[in-house]
Amino acid sequence: MRPKNPLTDFRIYLALVIALAITIFFFPKEGKFKYVYSVGTPWMYETLISPIDFPILKTQQEINAEIAEKATMVLPYFVHNEAIDGAQMDFVRNLEGVGSFESEVLQYIVETLYNMYTVGILPDMDEDISGTVMIERNKNVVEVPAKELYTQAKAVEYMRYLVLSNYSTVDYDSLSSAYGIQSHIVPNLIYDQTKTNLLHKEAIDYISPTKGMIYTGQFIVSEGEIVTKDIEQLLNSYKKEYEITHGYSESVSGLIAGHFVICLIILICLTAVVYFTYKEILIKRKPFYYILTLYVLMFLVAVAARSYSHDNLFMVPCSVFAIYMSVFYKRRYVFPLYTIMILPMLFITESGVELYILNLVGGIIAIISFRYFHRGWSQFLNILFIFLGMTLTYVAFLLSGDGTLSMFNINDVYKLGVNSVLVVVAYPFVFLFERIFSLLSHFRLIDLADTNNKLLRELSQKAPGTFQHSLMVSNMASEAARKIGADYTLTRVGGLYHDIGKMNNPLCFVENAAVGVNYHKDLSPLESAQQIIRHVDDGVDIAKKYKLPEPVIDFIRTHHAQTVTFYFYAQYCNAGGDPENKEPFMYHGKLPTAKEQVIVLMADAVEAASRSLKDYSSESISALVENIISQRLSDSQLIEADISIKEINLVKAMFKEHLEQVYHGRIAYPKIKNTEEAEQN
Repeated sequence: MRPKNPLTDFRIYLALVIALAITIFFFPKEGKFKYVYSVGTPWMYETLISPIDFPILKTQQEINAEIAEKATMVLPYFVHNEAIDGAQMDFVRNLEGVGSFESEVLQYIVETLYNMYTVGILPDMDEDISGTVMIERNKNVVEVPAKELYTQAKAVEYMRYLVLSNYSTVDYDSLSSAYGIQSHIVPNLIYDQTKTNLLHKEAIDYISPTKGMIYTGQFIVSEGEIVTKDIEQLLNSYKKEYEITHGYSESVSGLIAGHFVICLIILICLTAVVYFTYKEILIKRKPFYYILTLYVLMFLVAVAARSYSHDNLFMVPCSVFAIYMSVFYKRRYVFPLYTIMILPMLFITESGVELYILNLVGGIIAIISFRYFHRGWSQFLNILFIFLGMTLTYVAFLLSGDGTLSMFNINDVYKLGVNSVLVVVAYPFVFLFERIFSLLSHFRLIDLADTNNKLLRELSQKAPGTFQHSLMVSNMASEAARKIGADYTLTRVGGLYHDIGKMNNPLCFVENAAVGVNYHKDLSPLESAQQIIRHVDDGVDIAKKYKLPEPVIDFIRTHHAQTVTFYFYAQYCNAGGDPENKEPFMYHGKLPTAKEQVIVLMADAVEAASRSLKDYSSESISALVENIISQRLSDSQLIEADISIKEINLVKAMFKEHLEQVYHGRIAYPKIKNTEEAEQN
């Protein structure tokens, strides 16, 4: 009986409703600017006449140029210190000359110094002060040309000049040295570095971000006109003002309705891709919940980054979500799923197309590169590959705008670098997802395939014959899986563990029986059948005890499907039993659904039957394989399996080739004749 259509399972719809509710709730409550434009392309809309008044914004380059200009216009800030004036003047006034002439000269020096302090004396600085300076006197700040002020060196020299000019007979140097006049010509204007920096910052902050106005009814751009940089700036200014004044909230209900439809369509597309490419994900549900969780998580991370700045979206490592899927699913399923999962990038920001393509390229590179570089230090090569791919795409978008890199922003490249690093940093979370959603990664399969692990060692010790049989089945099945494009690693693991239930009663099975010992000698066919059948349930119990993943446990449940233990059933019938009473002799396992399960089922039956062959010729091996697989088909054991007749034929051919190689004829080595026989001949 086929399983019901997974789309009739209400739990699938409940998960979709939850995902829809979360995305709508956190969807940015604002619309997108309805015009898309870029420099060098024609204006694809009707002629645009401004419906509102708005200021024309300066470009960042223009603002940077003004900042650079202001940076060269530093106005030094000085504070007048009256205490210096008073202290120095008091000292000079108290000087008394020896004669009347000398006293007259000293009085002249006092008056001159007073005038200098009144004007202001600047300190001698490393750099010449030109232009104007700011001077604070009595809490009043005035702007004074620097040339109208004295520097300390200039004041000393000017004092000497004035004295000698008016008193040519005086020895000024001796007089200055005797009375220490020069040492009291000190700056009374003190340089304030903190206020100078603050003044400079205020000057830069005062730069206006606008350079004119566009008024309602004024022409902006005509239909078909090529968008130049000037027109782009007008459009950018209009867009900015529209965001501020309208906020895209003229019809909130309409906005939410639009978001609802967008989110619903994305989820429908995501479900449709799963349904038509890998329906098993929907049937098992948990893998589908995992995909929905990744979608919602990526959406929330993108919205959170956008809430700080649109540019932060460059740092969202969407590529890692492609890797999160490719660890558990084949690439042919991952790629269409990933292209749907990143669709919200198109709608949550105006530069959605660029971000979508950037993340699409990054995701494709990640899917491919992590297949080959996922161990040790080689994982870090993925950072380089993803970064180069996204950066080249970013540059291509710039060139496609106006043919130049004039809009190149190194900060965007830096953010792409952060994006690439975060892909590798976030990768280990895959092991957390594996545990939460009971998934099976390629790395876990590799660990399970190691025959030195505890469970397989126990199998080899308790049931060595079964262990050898499992190795044979594993080898046959994995090669057949590789031939038809199935998951050969999963198939190999399934072959290794399918018979672990035989550990509980190993002697019950012929491959483990000692020579001359018949476990079933004193048992009825029904009792023997029950002992054989129970190894499936025992195997499931052991697998759960050792916490094997569900996909591996499914191999135990399906490797006999619902077949009959034919040997004991035949004994029962031959002893007079009712042939219609098959139920006690029938395995109560699950019918296989996946290709990998079918391959292990067939390999198990073929390998076990091959041990009873007396003749290992190509003809007898071919007949055995054909008979075993035809019997499974006629018993309807494969009616739920996702495998074609063509694939079954390829599997049969692989089985025949494998058995012929295992049981190929060997040459008989001749014996060495002894000396006497050699002499007689």
